[in-house]
Amino acid sequence: MILTLARSKLISRQRVRFVTLGKAQPGSNRVTLPMTQDQLLIFLILAAAMAMFLWGKLRYDMVALLALVIGIVAGVVPTESAFSGFGNPAVITVAAVLVISRALQMSGLIDRVAAIITARARTESAQIGALSALAATLSAFMNNIGALALVMPLAMRVAKRPSRLLMPLSFSSILGGLITLIGTPPNIIIGSFRATVSGEPFRMFDFAMVGLPVAIVGVLFITLVGWRLMPQDRAGRKSAEDLFEIRDYIAEARVAAGSKLIGVPMVALEQMADGELIVVGLIRDEQREVADLRRVSLREGDIVLIRADAMILERLHTEAGLETMADPDLSEAMLRSDKVGLIEAVLPPGARIEGLTPNDLRLRRRYGTALLALARQGGAIVHRIGTTHLRAGDVLLLQGPIEDLPEVVNRLGCLPLAGRGLGARRPGRVAVPLAVFGLSVIVTALGLLPAHVAFVAAVVALILLNRIGPSQAYDSIDLPVIVMLGAMIPLGRALQDTGATELIADIIVGMASQVPPIMVLALLLVVTMALTDIINNAATAIVMAPIGASIATRLGASVDPFLMAVAIGASCAFLTPIGHQNNVVVMGPGGYRFGDYWRMGLPLDALIVVTAVPMIALVWPI
Repeated sequence: MILTLARSKLISRQRVRFVTLGKAQPGSNRVTLPMTQDQLLIFLILAAAMAMFLWGKLRYDMVALLALVIGIVAGVVPTESAFSGFGNPAVITVAAVLVISRALQMSGLIDRVAAIITARARTESAQIGALSALAATLSAFMNNIGALALVMPLAMRVAKRPSRLLMPLSFSSILGGLITLIGTPPNIIIGSFRATVSGEPFRMFDFAMVGLPVAIVGVLFITLVGWRLMPQDRAGRKSAEDLFEIRDYIAEARVAAGSKLIGVPMVALEQMADGELIVVGLIRDEQREVADLRRVSLREGDIVLIRADAMILERLHTEAGLETMADPDLSEAMLRSDKVGLIEAVLPPGARIEGLTPNDLRLRRRYGTALLALARQGGAIVHRIGTTHLRAGDVLLLQGPIEDLPEVVNRLGCLPLAGRGLGARRPGRVAVPLAVFGLSVIVTALGLLPAHVAFVAAVVALILLNRIGPSQAYDSIDLPVIVMLGAMIPLGRALQDTGATELIADIIVGMASQVPPIMVLALLLVVTMALTDIINNAATAIVMAPIGASIATRLGASVDPFLMAVAIGASCAFLTPIGHQNNVVVMGPGGYRFGDYWRMGLPLDALIVVTAVPMIALVWPI
């Protein structure tokens, strides 16, 4: 439809008429505003992109690329600058911060700090307060999802009811990102955009004058009131271990006398079920084995622990003489040994394995790891796991060699929740990564180097000092986010170049012509907050930043307070799970439903508006 409009003779390059609410003409309460074909096209492209973001059937990076290609073909995005967004300082800074976050995680620093904090937090409220404050502090200096990933495994270990703790952690890590330039992609985007309209970007701690008070108020609300608004555990889960009951997904079967399986290797047994059966343990002569089983041949009387559904077990009983044992005496310890452990991991949005099935992954062949169980929104999936398409928020229970499991989780693009039987990770040296990161922050804060240059230099230093390997650095970069940013930035620029932002600004200013500018500022903040609850926060910042600047121009006001309002609003995605990656990540482990988020998110949004608007007006006068 968009391409047809672009080439249609019905819409000429002359100005067409567009009727909307605004400043009334004499004798009328409506105004007719002129709109060009290019403006109409960019509105249609962005509206279609937002609808597809909300639909969720196509990954957000693919939606952004599709919108960019349509914009190029339609002529609203010049071909010579079509992919300039991928070289934008904001995109480079986001990528560098992701790598630095990974290096800090590998150093073991966060584990030490978290252990000290949680050792003194005895009550549930104290645990929520301590971990929320820690998540917010970390998020000020690394990406939101990285901060959540560091704190969430600890929360899963100490929490009696994870559903009361995980959403506060998600919200707190989002709030912490408001404090600094690098705390969240919207801040980086807004900081870079300011350079295009006023000649100088926002610096490292310019956001703190508003973001810090908002974050403090928000975390206090979450700690004292917000968590009490959460629903009771959806699936009756009381602890991290309760998500997967071993009897739900593991069966115990005996190789009967005369069975066709006698002498058959375990790998052949797995192949009989087309990926729907995984051997996870063997009991032979009262000795238990869980490692290196695939090449072991079955004997009469062997007891095998297998992951398979009832139909597969029935078929193997009938065709091969594998007898399922009634009332098996199973425990999770039977799946572990001194060499083999279990780990829970959650699938974040945009992960490389999203949309694939466990059979597609071939975990046994590639990594020597088995997917034992899969949970979605607080309930375990126990039937035909091998052909189930993985979704963002799914929780995976993996079994494999203890020393390999953390790296397998990282390669799959998942975030670790809890390691069972893994023991403590041996932390790396802390001083060098912390010193390199601290120096890059100081250099950026003093204005000696632009943020993207300083943080790329930090990445190079960390690699040269062997604190992170090149492959680990590349793996830590969230490519879907980078692609989405690189594709959306030219569309945001087209919104400006076509004059569409001025048109929107005229409408908003006209609607609020009888109120003071601070109320227009509040309206901009609320509209941005509403938009970020349905599309990616970075995309929201790209779209709303030029609109905010145009509103400031129409009012004859400073652009800074309006850009700050967009920065705050774009990061406040608290009403739905789809507005921010963090909210999706905690949805599965917490057993949350879509409608649970507004319970704490709505009053938190209201509190942020009440706090942020006067602070913006005070620090950045209109």
